[in-house]
Amino acid sequence: MAVIWGLDLKEIQWGKFKNSNMWNTTYHLRRTKFIVYQLAMIFCVVSESLGTAALSDYLDQQDDVARLNPNAEVHNNDFVGAFSYNIFVGVYVATIFGAAFFFDLFWPERQESKAVKIAWRVCSVLAVIFVASSAILLTVILFTHHAFITGLAPEEGDRLLEETHTTGQSPLSYRTNGRGIASVAFIWPGFLATIGSCILMFYSLAHIDQLGPFSTHARNEKSAYPPSTTDGTDRNESAVPTNAAEEPNANLHPGFEHA
Repeated sequence: MAVIWGLDLKEIQWGKFKNSNMWNTTYHLRRTKFIVYQLAMIFCVVSESLGTAALSDYLDQQDDVARLNPNAEVHNNDFVGAFSYNIFVGVYVATIFGAAFFFDLFWPERQESKAVKIAWRVCSVLAVIFVASSAILLTVILFTHHAFITGLAPEEGDRLLEETHTTGQSPLSYRTNGRGIASVAFIWPGFLATIGSCILMFYSLAHIDQLGPFSTHARNEKSAYPPSTTDGTDRNESAVPTNAAEEPNANLHPGFEHA
């Protein structure tokens, strides 16, 4: 099997997803990282998906109104822009912590250069910044802004909106958009999980630099059971001098030798 960037691809196996492997305590913070990484990805991706559905309705609204009356224009680009940015954020979080999840699952004992570890840290911090900015932006846009129509009388604008197929799904008042509210409701827990993922990333890399990828109890177990030598004897046993074991007087003081 091919080896790419020092990673043996034969390690990519379905068996790695077994509970006995995923949730073991052999590696430091393994279970905690897997849980928090997945929470960050799930919350952010769900928020992204709901936001995509909502902004798609507003884009359709623009097209429908322009088709019904070329002089009319719907101004809802603030909503479309904010939720478009949220799509990028969801993809970014899923890419960074999804990669971290699979790398730890398939290659928990991999060797990484200093540059790669710096990249993990930088990308984790950027994820926190991106999610925080998206959460704030969505909240402000959703609860303080609204769409409006120009180029015709208000009554005519209401009539055009009633004729579009997105009526009720893309209201001019953003705060009444159910999908938008749900998207904001998911991005904030995603922000908290992203902070936790970033902290775990830093702690994990620091532990690897100092003590390696194994947990404390795993290292203690290894030290308690030293590996055997090539001839099958324990290293501690093989360290005992042969002449001390065979000669009963070898450890006696010269002045107390048997007659």
